[in-house]
Amino acid sequence: MSSVIHRAPQEGALLNLRELWTYRDLLWFLSLRDIKTQYRQMVLGFAWAIIPPFLTMAILSLLFSHLSSVLSNGAPYPLFVYAAILPWTFFANSLFHSTHCYVANADLIKKVYFPRLVILLSSMASDVMDFVLAFPVFLGMMIYFRVPLTGNIFWLPFFFLLAFLTALGVGLWLSTLNVKYRDMSCAIPFLSQFWFLATPVIYSSNGLSKPWSILYGLNPLAGVIEGFRWALLGTSAPPLGLLIVSLSSALLLLTTGVFYFRRNEQTFADVL
Repeated sequence: MSSVIHRAPQEGALLNLRELWTYRDLLWFLSLRDIKTQYRQMVLGFAWAIIPPFLTMAILSLLFSHLSSVLSNGAPYPLFVYAAILPWTFFANSLFHSTHCYVANADLIKKVYFPRLVILLSSMASDVMDFVLAFPVFLGMMIYFRVPLTGNIFWLPFFFLLAFLTALGVGLWLSTLNVKYRDMSCAIPFLSQFWFLATPVIYSSNGLSKPWSILYGLNPLAGVIEGFRWALLGTSAPPLGLLIVSLSSALLLLTTGVFYFRRNEQTFADVL
């Protein structure tokens, strides 16, 4: 006998973290399911978490090898690019998976109530796993290029958290919009390409003059990527103004995303 929805969320209410903690077992189960599903029946399995970012780094290094010393401020260009590819790949994958997560789980949503945020968070779990698997490749590259780690690396969790909050905020917007307007799926490739070009993956934003560098922080990933490079490679520290603007922009995306999500969450079962 199938279950039925026995409770609906309050429209406009803030996230109930206690309720989310109550459903932590469901979050764990769905996260493991999504990770297994992503790599099921693949010959190379988890190697696919490493191959795309590594090949992207290799291609960009070949294309811009003649400008590498200018673009990277003296750091080995493959390391310079890969330090940016790591958080960018996490964000781009989260963008795709979060957009489709509620439509893909429509049958589950129609059967029983649980915090719908669980589905979004579980869809991002495989992207976190990909990041964890791809990161040791960067450490191996540092050994190859003989670049030592610095004390700045202790700031790396902060910059990854900033990347996660940005992905979560954008994911809340896109996943909710995709429930109502399915053509959002068609917009994701264009949005990813545009966001990639607006993000300092192949170049550094530290060369911009102060007013422009701070405005560049409106793209939260600018602060994330410059922070990753500073923490991992010891490059020039990102301007404090850029980091403040990036953090503020990420929190704005998250806050507005939460309100929009909660406003529409109770209609998901009916629309799907």
